[in-house]
Amino acid sequence: MLRKIDLNLLLAFSVLMQERNVSRAAERLLLGQPGLSAALRRLREALDDELFVRVGRGLQPTPRALSIAPAIEDALSGIERAIRPQSEFDPASWQGEFRIGMCDNLESAFFGPLAARLLQLSPGARLIGIASDKRDAARRLDEGVFDFSVSVHEEPASWHIRAPLFNQASICIYDEAQLRLKAPLGLKDFADVAHVTVSFEGNAATSIDIALSRTGHVRRVVATVPRFSALPTALRAMPAIATVPESIGRCMAQLHGLTICEPPLSLPADPVTMLYRRVDQADGRARWFRRLFLDVAGEALEASGCCVSISRAAA
Repeated sequence: MLRKIDLNLLLAFSVLMQERNVSRAAERLLLGQPGLSAALRRLREALDDELFVRVGRGLQPTPRALSIAPAIEDALSGIERAIRPQSEFDPASWQGEFRIGMCDNLESAFFGPLAARLLQLSPGARLIGIASDKRDAARRLDEGVFDFSVSVHEEPASWHIRAPLFNQASICIYDEAQLRLKAPLGLKDFADVAHVTVSFEGNAATSIDIALSRTGHVRRVVATVPRFSALPTALRAMPAIATVPESIGRCMAQLHGLTICEPPLSLPADPVTMLYRRVDQADGRARWFRRLFLDVAGEALEASGCCVSISRAAA
């Protein structure tokens, strides 16, 4: 029976409750009196109650009408709020947290500049960085751990959006005081020197070893560290080289006085993407935060000397 009640009938009921007069209610609803009378008849049939009885020139709601009126008003108010145009997000007056998930190589390149810009534009906000990688990013996103994730993500679920950011190339980095090599680096020199790798799980073999094997070379891995943050001190302490994502390699070179050069073989670039929930696509606060990250990341890449630009698709 309730399937017969549509939004127009609920609106008619609400206006009748307010006006208690068919003529005035019909005028507000831009209906003729016959149309409103027909709507009232359908409501009475659906709810099996008179709802309104005539008293003099007006209408008096029945106990049934009075009992359901608050719930109907709440429902109509909720619909109005849902379809009302969203007000523009104001970062200057907003207070709360922005949460971002990143693996540590991207965190080193972007978190500091992002925090500094956020402090300027939204002084009442706080930036929370969450350690994340492609294996758990989707699950933690659904759990509300962060607003979005920046990583090399796998194929997303239908309720997620994976937006391209940039293709991250690899670069070689070493301490020239320890390893006396001059750029450009030759393939034999690259294969013969000691290598330090980064692996969260402790795996030494990577796509670099696959590319080297195609040239008939094998490299010598002397150490593997779990995080990129441990790499600079390791390279400063021994004659070794590391091949890392360009964004963090250039950042390390600037901070620790290390030398960078192009690898002497072709290596695949990793597609760095932004992963966020589809329901947040039009949210004013979430959209502003995504745009802020794109601006900051693009400027950080350019300032570091990376020859890539940020895609604006995530905006």
